[in-house]
Amino acid sequence: MHPWLLLLLPLHVLASKDRLLGVSPDLVARYVPTKKGSAETWQCLDGSKTIDWSSVNDDYCDCTDGTDEPGTSACPDSRFYCVNAGHIGSYIPSTRVRDGLCEPECCDGSDEPEGVCPNVCKQVGEEYRERVKAENKLRKTGSKIRSTYLAFAQKEKKRLEEEIASSAQEISAREKEVARLRDLVERTESLSAAALEEKKSSPLYQSLITHHAALKSLQREHKKHLERETALGEILDQLRTGYNPNYQDMAVLEAVRGWEQLAGLPHINDVGKEDENPDELGSDESEAASEEEQLEEGIWSTEQLEHQLDDLLATDYEGLLIEHDKHVGAPASPTSILFNLSAYLPDAVVPQYEALRDQLVSWLELLGLAQSKTDTAADTSKAQKTLGDAEHNLNLARREKEDKERELSRLFDPEWYGPDGEWKKLAGTCIEKESGDYVYEVCLFDEARQKPLKGGQTFSLGKFAEWNNAEGIEKGSPAYYSKQHYTRGAKCWNGPQRSVTLDMSCGLENAVLSVAELEKCEYEFKVTTPALCLPLSASDIKREEL
Repeated sequence: MHPWLLLLLPLHVLASKDRLLGVSPDLVARYVPTKKGSAETWQCLDGSKTIDWSSVNDDYCDCTDGTDEPGTSACPDSRFYCVNAGHIGSYIPSTRVRDGLCEPECCDGSDEPEGVCPNVCKQVGEEYRERVKAENKLRKTGSKIRSTYLAFAQKEKKRLEEEIASSAQEISAREKEVARLRDLVERTESLSAAALEEKKSSPLYQSLITHHAALKSLQREHKKHLERETALGEILDQLRTGYNPNYQDMAVLEAVRGWEQLAGLPHINDVGKEDENPDELGSDESEAASEEEQLEEGIWSTEQLEHQLDDLLATDYEGLLIEHDKHVGAPASPTSILFNLSAYLPDAVVPQYEALRDQLVSWLELLGLAQSKTDTAADTSKAQKTLGDAEHNLNLARREKEDKERELSRLFDPEWYGPDGEWKKLAGTCIEKESGDYVYEVCLFDEARQKPLKGGQTFSLGKFAEWNNAEGIEKGSPAYYSKQHYTRGAKCWNGPQRSVTLDMSCGLENAVLSVAELEKCEYEFKVTTPALCLPLSASDIKREEL
């Protein structure tokens, strides 16, 4: 509006315009005077006082809440609203009104007397809308990538649950095996060496040892035949590919034909014709497959002989012999019943029983009916080693299950991979940036490092500690995931331990944009990631249309 046009307006309109200066649209309805006869009054917005309507925006603070001076700097705690037609309205502190400075928040210049600040809202609004449009386009594309991260988290959940269930079954089986082996060790320890040798003289054990030796011999001969067969096959292959079919040497021709039939190979003259007659060339293979030998139940296949025979030959036959006694109900030693009976007696009679038992055992030993406790114990080293290996494998299985359970618990934990698991995909992903004489690398959720370009020591800049822990930041909010802290890195010379803060924003790639050392040995990485590209909301779309 031109200044001279104000002279054409009635005085009460001009006065009303001045009274509403700095009032936001949502409060305009409350800036209406109350008429009492010829006088006009107005009540402060907090209801604490009623003043003359003429006292509103008169550059004197009457109301305790400062609401009577929305368009001046008289009340220090009030706010001035800039309409910014063509852009977005905004507030500034009243202390910045009529200070002679053009505030960027007031692109229409309404905070200063007319003519002081130009109205640039049209230009600012257009630039703002273009910027918002570009940001929304980035978020829209990035959110599609982010959705693949969410799908990955669901697959991880299913995989971990299945592996945990499988681990539980494996642990149960290993616990039973450990219990069996521990019982075996205990039973072996209760035997004397002489008693064990006596048991090993049984026909059953001797037959097992004979079968073991025969099986091992067959394995040795089988390996020899396989080596000879391989060498012979190579010779025949060379003969097949190198002989002249036009040279009528029937012995060579029959040898080649026989090898081709035995090995299931196409005739050498047909090699290279696969594309012309694939059905004909595949007929020999199908016939060979149909003629494959049907194994009887319990008979081992070639693959089993190759991969499982060594395990079978490593069987602990002494352990089987002792377990056989348990299976048939035989006691581990002649006196074992006497020693085990105390477990079933009342506590009051146990001392008398043990004294009687020891006396009875000594008589049996004198008569040669029981072996003395001083006899050499049976060798349990092999059983102990097998038990130790089984216990070690059981502990490994338990630790693996615990690791998977911990990973599953972190999958949808806001303090780790987010409530939707969107960060799980990036766990262990390493990104880097060359800056100066170093390459700065961070492996997400793991460790950040400083690596020299020209050789030298690599320094740890810290390990992942937490997300944004600033005061007022809500856990699980976008602002919470905008920063990652890596702490307790290698100590600087005459300084603190190195640390890194990742300042992250939405981007189409997981990348480090820049590296800065804000304080001594305290670094900041500017990072982009699709994990922060949230889908557009209705308010985001509306903001683009403003």
